[in-house]
Amino acid sequence: MSSVTERFLRYVSFDTQSDDASPSCPSTGKQKLLGQAIVEEMKAMGIADAYMDENGYVYGTVPGDPELPTIGLIAHMDTAPDAPGNDIKPSIVEYNGGDIVLNEEKGIRMTQADFPNLKNHVGKHLIITDGTTLLGADDKAGIAEIMTAAEYLIQNGGRHATIRLGFTPDEEIGRGADLFNVKDFGADYAYTSDGGPIGELEYENFNAAGVKVTVHGRIIHPGSAKNKMVNSQIIAIEFHNMLPAAQRPEHTEGYEGFIYLNHMEGSVTETVLKYAIRDHDMAKFNEKKAVMEAAAAFINAKYGEGTLEIAIVDSYYNMREKIEPNMFIIDRAKAAMEAVGIVPMEVPIRGGTDGARLSYEGLPCPNLCTGGENFHGYYEFIPVEDMEKCVEMLVKILTNF
Repeated sequence: MSSVTERFLRYVSFDTQSDDASPSCPSTGKQKLLGQAIVEEMKAMGIADAYMDENGYVYGTVPGDPELPTIGLIAHMDTAPDAPGNDIKPSIVEYNGGDIVLNEEKGIRMTQADFPNLKNHVGKHLIITDGTTLLGADDKAGIAEIMTAAEYLIQNGGRHATIRLGFTPDEEIGRGADLFNVKDFGADYAYTSDGGPIGELEYENFNAAGVKVTVHGRIIHPGSAKNKMVNSQIIAIEFHNMLPAAQRPEHTEGYEGFIYLNHMEGSVTETVLKYAIRDHDMAKFNEKKAVMEAAAAFINAKYGEGTLEIAIVDSYYNMREKIEPNMFIIDRAKAAMEAVGIVPMEVPIRGGTDGARLSYEGLPCPNLCTGGENFHGYYEFIPVEDMEKCVEMLVKILTNF
């Protein structure tokens, strides 16, 4: 078993799901357990300055040629709250085509009909779940690949850039860059290893906002409710149906943005809806916010001021504006990919990374592939061979001057 595979399997044994309902940093203390394990591993590798700060951010340095740039490599330790993240039971299967049985007892299969991307991996060894949890390749694959590349350069020497390593908590809930110490990190530029299929190279991401809609109602016994009851759930449904159906994520792709209802709970008295607004184009991003505000105004005009409250908070912006003046960073990544036999694919991120925020804080930071697919769910997988290729890519980025 390769060292990157061993590392990855060890890291996914840690439950590190973040929690957007928690105000602390990290949002869950269990993320620090993985952080401390990584610090100990880094020190054992010879990274003398490795440490974790009080907020759960892990940092370390691999000194290189002082005449070369200092390059940051960044990944996140938390996993998404979209599927269970504890008691993960990964396995490795040699994929020869067709469907994959994830869990025979429960009858869970990953079918090629549902996931045609499987056809790209015939002959590879896939790390899969047992169909009851996520895997955690997003982004423990990134950590494993960065650590393996760093270890290779420490052991083999040669001329390479100084490497600054940074592993963050809470990226999955949009807070990974909140307390990242860009100044002390001291990199000239950086890459996040937080992408998907092999070859993906990303420097465009969504502009993003979170929206909380609170609808207030009035409870009256249904037997005497006529002209008295105000059912907040019905009004919430009315509000939602005023939003453009074609802009739901299940109807969009590529550069198309969306308005995504990702949480709903309520009663007659009060209903809360939570949305994510995403668009690569800033003008269209602002239009989506305006549509939601207009729908809110209509509801309040119809049912009375204060019936519906809407709060829109921007999360991050498209990093392209900050990367375009530094396109040599993209050229370096493409050259490294090509040197190890990876075909680069420049694609827009239909999401965000820590790098988007960091780019706006003065650290240009595009995103690199890790090889993982079907993130955030039960059908997540990653090919061993693609992780190994990503390690080679990182080594080339750091040495090919």
